[in-house]
Amino acid sequence: MNKPSLQDKDFLTVIETAELFGLSRRKMFRLTSQSGLPFMAKYGTRKLIIKDEFVKYLNKSGMKGELKNGEPRTKTRFKA
Repeated sequence: MNKPSLQDKDFLTVIETAELFGLSRRKMFRLTSQSGLPFMAKYGTRKLIIKDEFVKYLNKSGMKGELKNGEPRTKTRFKA
């Protein structure tokens, strides 16, 4: 049996959500530590994201920009 793709899943882990939507894992974990989020579901101690509700949340709140991964840092040389 093949593993379903992230696009086919209705419930995602925090890491899967970050991967699917191109978001920062750190910011996703910070977001999901809040209570009362409409897209959160708990299964025992596991936090799961209801994908359809998360998409609505992103579109409604404009949060996608805040949760996106930043550009990779490059080494900068300072002139003395």
